[in-house]
Amino acid sequence: MNASSADRAAMGRALALADLAAADGDIPVGAVVLGPDGAVLGEGRNLREHMHDPSAHAEVVALREAGAATGSWNLEGCTLVVTLEPCLMCAGALLQARIGRLVFGAWDDKAGAAGSLYDVVRDRRLPYRAEVVAGVREVESAARLRRFFDARR
Repeated sequence: MNASSADRAAMGRALALADLAAADGDIPVGAVVLGPDGAVLGEGRNLREHMHDPSAHAEVVALREAGAATGSWNLEGCTLVVTLEPCLMCAGALLQARIGRLVFGAWDDKAGAAGSLYDVVRDRRLPYRAEVVAGVREVESAARLRRFFDARR
């Protein structure tokens, strides 16, 4: 399935959140949760360094905010838009939240769990799976990550 205009717009917001993460010294990853109607329910950016919390990945922060906004952990029918392919922890979290659709920008060949290294979100052995739309604004997402890591080498 292809990305919609709402997906691309949400990715724009996720990219802006990634920039905020980088400004705070965190890996530049941003995420947005869209409701079934396309409304933004939650936003997140990497906050691991800021919060000293290994679970404060952009996706988890956005899922928590969406859960608080809806009053439920169950985000069935929602879409998670994130600048980087989710890791194992985040892939598990989005499945636990019943996210039905994942849209991401850059692939993560070292830790990705939505098709590159692993494919947890579409694993037929699990009771829940998510549709995956990959590579949305991939060049912009990857460029942010490259700049961030090049500056630290």
